[in-house]
Amino acid sequence: MNKSWKNYRADAFYDELIAASGKPRVAARRVVKLLQSLPKEEMASRRTAAELAIREMGVSFTIYSEGKNIDRAWPFDIIPRVISARDWAQVSRGLAQRSRALNCFIDDIYNKQKILADGVVPAEIVLDSGNYKPQCAGVSPLHGAWAHICGTDLVRDQRGRFFVLEDNLRVPSGVSYMLENREITKRVLPELLENYSIQPVDDYPSRLHATLSSLSPRGARRPCIVVLTPGIYNSAYFEHAFLAQRMGAELVEGNDLFVDDDDCVYMRTVDGPLRVDVVYRRIDDDFLDPEAFRPDSALGVPGIIRAWKAGNVAIANAPGAGVADDKVVYAYVPAMIRYYLGETPLLASVKTYLCMNPKDREYVLANLDKLVVKPANESGGYGLLIGSHASAAERARFAALIEENPRNYIAQPILSLSTAPTYIDEKVEPRHLDLRPFILQGKDIWVTPGGLTRVAMRKGSLVVNSSQGGGSKDTWIVEGNR
Repeated sequence: MNKSWKNYRADAFYDELIAASGKPRVAARRVVKLLQSLPKEEMASRRTAAELAIREMGVSFTIYSEGKNIDRAWPFDIIPRVISARDWAQVSRGLAQRSRALNCFIDDIYNKQKILADGVVPAEIVLDSGNYKPQCAGVSPLHGAWAHICGTDLVRDQRGRFFVLEDNLRVPSGVSYMLENREITKRVLPELLENYSIQPVDDYPSRLHATLSSLSPRGARRPCIVVLTPGIYNSAYFEHAFLAQRMGAELVEGNDLFVDDDDCVYMRTVDGPLRVDVVYRRIDDDFLDPEAFRPDSALGVPGIIRAWKAGNVAIANAPGAGVADDKVVYAYVPAMIRYYLGETPLLASVKTYLCMNPKDREYVLANLDKLVVKPANESGGYGLLIGSHASAAERARFAALIEENPRNYIAQPILSLSTAPTYIDEKVEPRHLDLRPFILQGKDIWVTPGGLTRVAMRKGSLVVNSSQGGGSKDTWIVEGNR
């Protein structure tokens, strides 16, 4: 056995592949057995092959540093994460349930606002949020779906239980990397996939296309679908181009589209204008339409909100869906599930302290060293405080920020995130990780089998975002027990 496998210990954390006894979990036995059999030199060779494949395939992401855009190769770990199909079945049902409730909430907020009138969710939390867009009031998109693509971040505690960490309903990204991770694994460790019943993920583009097609206002058999990107300098541009190509949709920028006097959206082509039925937009609300939102935006399409409100074009995700993409609103999702669906939540949320509430704020300020503090509307791992890893000066700075604007901050316990064996510096070591599955909702609801596993590549780190030094793994849903 490879020495680093022999010495592998996950300590007090739940490990995705190795049980507390030191033996592989049932669903991961064949994966671990094969990897343990590979000599040190062979593991290094497979890692090199993965890096070459990533460069050959052009898989990259962009980070913003000191005012510069820096393209980097996608950070990938060759050891897959394995989850049993039995575990995943319950998670999948919980994600679908959550998506239904969130879409009911968004539709209610822009129409009757019953949940606010009934006092289930405080009105000021929603109506004073920067993500609430009054321009969207009175609209009810087809199928009652606003967040057609949702990326929900999950974590696993020391007992192996899944918890929802946050919902991403504005312009969620990462699904292309989920797909490419599988392709890379097939190239560099093909024998791992032999005699394994792994649920496929490569049908995601066709599933996405079907979801978007179901939104078409004209009901055309082959609706015109476009992917609206801010352009090549966006950090997720690789994904925009990837999904457009895989779906057979056109990749467009704002100046490729226009709205005519009848409030219909058209794409400029060499053969003349072509009417667009569905816009899969990868542009934030504020930049989507200079007529409705920021007048200085050069990224969006003037008049597209008029066309959407007139029912002449579908936009995914719908403008205003971000009203539910707020870490303060997140705390009320279990109540939404009970209120709209009359059901018990199938997935637990992480306990959340709302700094806008005096009692919660008092507790947070007194226990900053034991909590993770997050701004309500940041993403990408920016602007947060992990109290146990922060200096006294950093905690004091956050205390001042909380006191200054308590509505903008929530706090959660520092979780004992699960780990998985990760190949680091020619050794196999445990690293913390999370999981972002993707939920599609249009006429039907579909949940990816697995998702994008993000890994904190630095020892002891809990920050998994690629922009903060994280990496990723292929994620397998396989038959077998825990």
